[in-house]
Amino acid sequence: MLDALDRALIHALHIDARAPFSQIATALDVSPQTVARRYRRLRTEASLRVVGLPDPHQAGQTQWLVRLTAAASSAQDLAYALVRRQDTSWVKLTAGGTEIVAIIHTPTEAGASNSLLLRDIPRTSNITAVSAHCILHTYLGGPTNWRRSADTLDEEQQRILREHGAADTSYRPVPRQLTDSDGDFLVALQKDGRATHAELAQATGWSPVTVARRLADLQAGGAIFFDVEVDTGHFGANTRALLWMSVRPAQIENVAATLSEHDELAYVAATTGPTNLVAQALCRDPSDLHRYLARRLGSLDAIHTLETSPVLQNLKAASPIITDAARARRPPAPARVRM
Repeated sequence: MLDALDRALIHALHIDARAPFSQIATALDVSPQTVARRYRRLRTEASLRVVGLPDPHQAGQTQWLVRLTAAASSAQDLAYALVRRQDTSWVKLTAGGTEIVAIIHTPTEAGASNSLLLRDIPRTSNITAVSAHCILHTYLGGPTNWRRSADTLDEEQQRILREHGAADTSYRPVPRQLTDSDGDFLVALQKDGRATHAELAQATGWSPVTVARRLADLQAGGAIFFDVEVDTGHFGANTRALLWMSVRPAQIENVAATLSEHDELAYVAATTGPTNLVAQALCRDPSDLHRYLARRLGSLDAIHTLETSPVLQNLKAASPIITDAARARRPPAPARVRM
């Protein structure tokens, strides 16, 4: 479990993912060395990682939430094959280990190949069932963090961190959108959202000044945002489940807005398919999940049907890019599995 300083550091990163350790230390009233040590320890022990991600709509990307059913003997191998791809994120093993759920990122433009959806998955013999749900709108998740991972700092501490982001007046950002020339820049941020300007300059071939200004411009334009990946089990959320709901179309907005206020949920999105609303619940234990389903979710009459799918393992988080450190924590999939 995380202690108070761990939780405060994670909350600080949610507010300003690239804040210097010195600024975080000021807000937390500890030394910069203490913040740096805690950050390194959380990266090792709690899978903490800050990543920079593109806004999918502005990047011309469509997200598909895909459910794959496979034999228990091959499901994990297939899941790790998906993990290694750079067009996937949030890869999970669910439903007793025979179902894989993943987000697949595809080009929105007409005529795009979408090879994973159209060719690779259908040709994989070990997969016995497939359903693909286009994500139409995300109500909770992405730039909006899970409340229980950001509930530690008081208003003054949050003010100190937010003021850092507005402190530099030497350059006034101009809102920009992503272009093809941002490819290396984006990959570097997906690997490490706290990479220094010098490290980003080395990855892109740009100067540190150009990197700093491009980063500011893209953030001002809403083209990129920063996410904080962390093992939610360290917050006491040991029981995780995906909730597949069917809601009357006229009530989707109201139900989704209500669900987005629930502390038990980390993700809420509208999708295509026989179920049109999906959420991820993070609870202490099965009894806690039962209470949430029966009392809070059960009180919403607009929800017609509900399927609860327990999450056994979360194999990949928000970033499509797996770093060497993250890869070392996962056993390699056998060479015979290809996607």
